[in-house]
Amino acid sequence: MHEKHFELVPLVKYVSAEDSFKTERKVCELAAEGVTAIFGPSSILTAGIVGSVCKTLEIPHIVTHWDPEPLGGTEPALQAMTINLYPEADVLSRALADLIVDYSWKSFTVIYDTDEGLMRLKDILQIHGPNDAPITVRQIDDDPDYRPLLKDIQSSGESHIILEIRPDRIVELLRQAKEVKMLEEYQSYIITSLDAHTMDFEELRYSRSNITALRLMDTKSFDIKNAVHDWEQGEARMKRLFRVSPEHVQTESALYNDAVKIYATAIRELDATEEITPSRLSCGSKNLRQWPFGLRIVNYMKVKTEHGITGPIIFDDYGRRTHFHLDIIELSKEEGFKKIATWDPTHGVNYTRSQGEVYSQIVESLQNKTFIVASRIGAPFLMHKEKKEGEFLEGNNRFEGYSLELIDGISKILGFQYRMELVPDGKYGSYNKITKKWDGLVKHLLDRKADLAVCDLTITYERRTAVDFTMPFMTLGISILYATPVQQPKDLFSFLSPLSLDVWIYMATAYLGVSVLLFVLSRMAPADWENPHPCKQDNDEVENIWDMLNALWLTMGSIMGQGCDILPKAVSTRLVAGMWWFFALIMLSSYTANLAAFLTMERMDATIESAEDLAKQSKIKYGAVVGGSTMSFFQTSNFSTYQRMWAAMESARPSVFTKSNDEGRDRVIKGKRLYAFLMESTSLEYMTERYCELTQIGGLLDSKGYGIAMPVNSPYRTAISGAVLKMQEEGKLHQLKTRWWKEMHGGGRCDGKASSAASDSAAELGIGNVGGVFVVLAIGCSCAFIIGILEFLWNVRKVAVEEKITPWDALKAELKFALNISVTSKPVHNTLSESTASGKSSLRSKSESRRDSEVAGRGNNVRTGASLMNLDKLGLGFGKN
Repeated sequence: MHEKHFELVPLVKYVSAEDSFKTERKVCELAAEGVTAIFGPSSILTAGIVGSVCKTLEIPHIVTHWDPEPLGGTEPALQAMTINLYPEADVLSRALADLIVDYSWKSFTVIYDTDEGLMRLKDILQIHGPNDAPITVRQIDDDPDYRPLLKDIQSSGESHIILEIRPDRIVELLRQAKEVKMLEEYQSYIITSLDAHTMDFEELRYSRSNITALRLMDTKSFDIKNAVHDWEQGEARMKRLFRVSPEHVQTESALYNDAVKIYATAIRELDATEEITPSRLSCGSKNLRQWPFGLRIVNYMKVKTEHGITGPIIFDDYGRRTHFHLDIIELSKEEGFKKIATWDPTHGVNYTRSQGEVYSQIVESLQNKTFIVASRIGAPFLMHKEKKEGEFLEGNNRFEGYSLELIDGISKILGFQYRMELVPDGKYGSYNKITKKWDGLVKHLLDRKADLAVCDLTITYERRTAVDFTMPFMTLGISILYATPVQQPKDLFSFLSPLSLDVWIYMATAYLGVSVLLFVLSRMAPADWENPHPCKQDNDEVENIWDMLNALWLTMGSIMGQGCDILPKAVSTRLVAGMWWFFALIMLSSYTANLAAFLTMERMDATIESAEDLAKQSKIKYGAVVGGSTMSFFQTSNFSTYQRMWAAMESARPSVFTKSNDEGRDRVIKGKRLYAFLMESTSLEYMTERYCELTQIGGLLDSKGYGIAMPVNSPYRTAISGAVLKMQEEGKLHQLKTRWWKEMHGGGRCDGKASSAASDSAAELGIGNVGGVFVVLAIGCSCAFIIGILEFLWNVRKVAVEEKITPWDALKAELKFALNISVTSKPVHNTLSESTASGKSSLRSKSESRRDSEVAGRGNNVRTGASLMNLDKLGLGFGKN
């Protein structure tokens, strides 16, 4: 239209897609007419014969259809004259595989109609590993009713579908999918045809499922708009009406346009250096003649880089288009197919919209939407609300708890409505390896009976393979619920407990026996008989200080660790005393070392402190909720301690597993400290806040979190996770936990008792435990006081008799002297009666006599002490002053 250097005249021949013989004859007819290039055919069944003839005659052969690589690999000689503008088969298959990986599809179903279509998905099938979820491949026939097939896919629970079918079948299949409710929120479709954007999806635009497709051209680019304008102008000059929008240009038309463009460019640029002239060639000639310019044109096209309607056009050495750009488009309500990303072999998937735009779009779609939220009864997460008199509860008002207020807070942030429903079997969700099915909340989500599941549902790897989770709204771990230690009654005489009654009896017997033995031996041993007056060498009398009282005093002082001021002299008595001191030292050390520990331990009975303690014993049984994450933790753990615990739980009879945490709690309370329950720390904390007879043992065995579950690839996961994060940053999650754990329904009841128990366990021994020591001391002091009074009265009587005065006068005189604390010396006699001279004289005489006697006695005592210390052998004498 714009350049008149040369003109390309099209010669169009129609051939059968399967008849290679007639196709060959048509190619030879074209060669005889002097064509300079052959475009087509569009069938891979007849393209081979065309390429063979063109290779023989060296006529450029340009195709625009999908062409798989031969099983034996590509032979350069056979492909020397062929150039294919259609994206290379392996690279296009890799693009589809990258998209599936980017979408995180773990499993999917492929619907195809021809074997050629299944070959196009080679890379998609190869990305599936042996441990991945199964891939289902279903072929459709010519029957226009696809509903039975779609219902089978729906019953399998599959939500990811790849459509590799002819473009004219796509819309009808999706329309029937809508009829059987296979175009809901959690179904996703990928259409592999590059012409999907040309189909009329008007009636499917408002479906809630995600429909993604690929296209080779950017329908908003200047190139395609310019090309469409040229087509319309060209048809107008031919007096033909032609109208087409860029959005409805088929891929094959665009590829032919680019093919002619790059061929024309090669002709023009090569013709500038050497004139290119066509030649009439013959297929059957004996002297075969080739077109001299054909190979040069093909080689030039291979190295030439162009940009056409279908993007950058780059060929490899075999004439294959290995580098191209794809638009990833998504069906939207407002504008039909909308570009969301691009793909190329170098960078892979590259999104053109920001995360903020995606988030805004999701939040906008949530407005006025009603979610079905599945849950289960379990305090404090969800409970039945108690009815007031005359009150009728319905809908969400039937329930109360942490889960309800959590989802209510999220709904206020995102603007959606919700309806709470209970899962029929009341289970969290576990996978049965025999039936290969899930139960509980997970099954409810897989069956599309709920949009969300919220409760104390733990995020686990196994559950994550079946459903998606938001970020955790609560972190926790497994711990041990056990009955609190039984408080023992206090005993005033606890200080006697370190030694048994038998030991105390043996000690008393040994005490008396050793004292008697010491008394007898001292009477027999000559060394223990001493001169009472060492200074008088001619004294005929000796004394023995070891009477029974002194013997008892020596043994008592030894066992009390205080010793004695008198010691035996004989070898035998010293041996007895030494053995007794050794015995007393051992007994005293053992007693003092064990007393404090025993008195502390006697208040509490024996208890466990960790999971290792449980694993090492067999008396206390332990279990968990059947089918829960705690049970799964022990079942799959590789840690030896937990493996032993799982083996013990699994083999225990009767069963140690329970159906719920409440059943486990009741079993611990009734178990009399013979049963421990393994459960998640959040539920355990809730129970210990309300049941003061329960306590937590040890720390956390693991770390995990609770999350809100939803179907895999739910479009709302990011938005709901964002709302959870916002509530966490604002402190609302903490407020909710404080409210439902420590305030509502009896929370905080055990705070005071817990503090008291903690202080008791950390405090020193109280008076209740060692009060007996003070009782004994008080009794001893009382006895000593009474004896002192008696001794005082006895001395008063003795003074009254000796001084010949009345007992009352003697009592007053002695009391007056005793109460006068400033007097430090006591006269030997008291002048009690000034009027009785004879009595006074007699009193003085007797006082002097008594004083002399006392001095002599003190001298005797000193001599005795000196004798014990062997001072008398040094020649030191003691006597009266």
